[in-house]
Amino acid sequence: MRLLLDTHSLIWFFTGSSNLSDTGRILMENPTHQKLISLASVWEMAIKQSKGKLTLTLPLEPYIEEKIKLEDFATLPIKLKHLSLVSNLPFHHNDPFDRLLIAQAITEKIPILSRDSIFDQYNVNRIWN
Repeated sequence: MRLLLDTHSLIWFFTGSSNLSDTGRILMENPTHQKLISLASVWEMAIKQSKGKLTLTLPLEPYIEEKIKLEDFATLPIKLKHLSLVSNLPFHHNDPFDRLLIAQAITEKIPILSRDSIFDQYNVNRIWN
């Protein structure tokens, strides 16, 4: 299974937070699943870090590189077809990072691991519980 991770799911998994659902943790720990980190999530983490809302054990780039290597994650680049879909999505959700994740999930036809129930208003397969 390919699985796109919402930014909060990614951060909660990396930090061992109990906020991550049991289903999410099981899916992310399964070595047969391809876990994808959108570059939009890395961008969002960079902004959170610069605002003091996220503290990492390393600077962002080596932190993400280490986690990708240790946890067997892969990055999902931002493609023009993702951005094209963002421009046509209805505004059920106003967060630009989440809108891009939604567009990536739709375009790439992959489920997204997110507790954000507003994603359900889009044509995505959201997994949480």
